[in-house]
Amino acid sequence: MQREADVHRRNRLYRGIGAAAASAVLVLTALTTTAHAAPARITDPAKATAITRQLGSARTAGVYYREDRIVVAVTDQAAAETVRDAGAVAEVVPHSTAELKSAKAGLDEMAGVPNTSWSIDQRNNRVDVQLYDGVSAADRDRIVKVAAEYGDAVDVTERSGKIERTAYDMRGGLGITSEYSSGGSNWVVTCSAGFNVQNSSGKKYLLTAGHCMNNGAVTWNRRSGDIPLGRATEWYYGNNTDQSDYGVVEYTNSNVTPYGTVQYRDGSTSQITRSASAFEGEKVKRIGTMSQDLVGMVLKTDATVTYDDGTTLHHMIEASNCAIHGDSGGSLFSAETALGIQSGANYADEPCGDSDSQADRSSWYTPVYRVLSQEGLAVY
Repeated sequence: MQREADVHRRNRLYRGIGAAAASAVLVLTALTTTAHAAPARITDPAKATAITRQLGSARTAGVYYREDRIVVAVTDQAAAETVRDAGAVAEVVPHSTAELKSAKAGLDEMAGVPNTSWSIDQRNNRVDVQLYDGVSAADRDRIVKVAAEYGDAVDVTERSGKIERTAYDMRGGLGITSEYSSGGSNWVVTCSAGFNVQNSSGKKYLLTAGHCMNNGAVTWNRRSGDIPLGRATEWYYGNNTDQSDYGVVEYTNSNVTPYGTVQYRDGSTSQITRSASAFEGEKVKRIGTMSQDLVGMVLKTDATVTYDDGTTLHHMIEASNCAIHGDSGGSLFSAETALGIQSGANYADEPCGDSDSQADRSSWYTPVYRVLSQEGLAVY
């Protein structure tokens, strides 16, 4: 019995030692886990960028996302450990930021070749050169030769299409349209842009004919492409002090670039730099969306005209240039000088050529300089 009791005591003792040992193991494991806890994951790119600044551009190659994790590219294992210890994912790559920037700088010396683009591609650790349609063979060879100097740090690919601005050009003489409702029907009116102008703060506006805004046609688009331009802020058609015919459209579409030029029907342009009063006998050109007459002369500078709708206008320019329906609002100019906004004409239903030879054709224009003075605007 005594022997049996001793055995039981030893078993209890062994079990106690075992429990204590297990407890010690658990405690030791817990302490070890606490001592080697993983660093908090970096979720702020700014913190990852700070690591690259600490390591320097010769040992790093950018910060980017890969599968929703912030990655810091480095060029050696020691730098990778530093990144991991800070809580970011490290990726070891062959080319440093300093190398890639040097390669891009070399390519930048050739900048200006149309339809080309190059930039540092951090995710793929290279400078990505893209050559689009329209690059000449000579320019392509020259770019490829320079790219080859940097080995696999530069990758050249060819792309289809051309690189074009997303902004839409707007110039005097181009067509403009507006939709409106009248009498239960929807209508579209077509007129022409006269001149782009600006106020003292540089805000851009378009001058056209005021009668184009009749019946509530106040929201305007460019005729080509139906591109929204803006909304008329003021317009007059014989109902102001001067009894003139002009409208002012405020540009509101940031994707439209209003140039201080007028555009001929062949696509060429002419810069407008000033406005002035017209002189009798002055040689002038007229441009509109439906026609243009580039050979004309100022006949009168202070005409009073009454149109067939009974509207009387004063202080109008009369010129020998032809004009037809849709040309209203277009540009009358001499060299770089803006003179008039097209208002009306006789024979408006008959063809009008670049140098109309019909002797008794006349057209009338609101003087631009008067409009600019009244509205506090200027050509540019």
